[in-house]
Amino acid sequence: MLDGTASSRPFDLLVAGEINPDLILTGNVEPVFGQVEKCVESAHLTIGSSSVIFACGAARLGLRVAFVGKCGDDLFGRFMLEAMQAYGIDTRAVKMMQGGKTGLSVILNRGNDRAILTFPGLIAALTAGDVTDDLLQQARHLHIASYFLQTALQSGLPDLFRRARRFGLTTSLDPNYDPGQSWQGIRELLAWTDVFLPNQTEACSLTGMNDPVEAARALGRQVHTLAMKWGAQGAAGVQHEQMVLVPALSVDVVDTVGAGDSFDAGFLYGYLHGWTLEDCLRMGVICGSLSTRAAGGTGAQPTLAEALDVLQRGKA
Repeated sequence: MLDGTASSRPFDLLVAGEINPDLILTGNVEPVFGQVEKCVESAHLTIGSSSVIFACGAARLGLRVAFVGKCGDDLFGRFMLEAMQAYGIDTRAVKMMQGGKTGLSVILNRGNDRAILTFPGLIAALTAGDVTDDLLQQARHLHIASYFLQTALQSGLPDLFRRARRFGLTTSLDPNYDPGQSWQGIRELLAWTDVFLPNQTEACSLTGMNDPVEAARALGRQVHTLAMKWGAQGAAGVQHEQMVLVPALSVDVVDTVGAGDSFDAGFLYGYLHGWTLEDCLRMGVICGSLSTRAAGGTGAQPTLAEALDVLQRGKA
């Protein structure tokens, strides 16, 4: 897919998404009301938001990434922009809103499980109109995550994806969890989505099915490529009605925050380079798994050399 016209554009990826840091508390994190104070093992303020964690993972793999979004002109907003720029992400299309408040997620982490409390702030402020034709023409691929949190973006997404297609971009969508649990709107967007990236819970919720494999098959009939993150089971992909399953990678897990977003980065790296569905899935599993080796979504994201080494050793 790296043809001459596409590769001449300045960016491989344009990410239109939410911006917020994560405050990750790890240990005995279940709170007790009644003014009961408890101590936790660790606290980390780190890069958050599904969209930004994905963008960092893609940049770590060597993809050229631009980001469009909104944040407040505040401590959290400046923290996030500086962190993104340190990864080489182009943030010139990010608007810092005077008087606005950058969102924040507090993550209560205990091993392989977590609870998340999110203050939306400006997470819901981005609109499809903020993603201009000029921005689209500079990229090869458009990625959207956190569909259910980006409420102002939702109504304009079908037209945005159509505009992207007209300018020769492919598109991808990671729905993430629906806090309202209505799961509405996604199915209408799939006709304009090239790569759909739910996890098994999201796939089952969207289809009303209990079996993740059957849910993946059903959704896979509506998009060009489906890649379903399946936790300890690995991942499942559907392309041209053919299903591929790949196993999980064994690692010592410290923190699973952002693993799905790192999976997306690895999968789309392969997709944009024209790899087979199986190799894309393996790259996604590798990037998602290796990202769990440290606290936060970005601290252990692999470089391209690290990921390719694991990929090749898995084929040996």
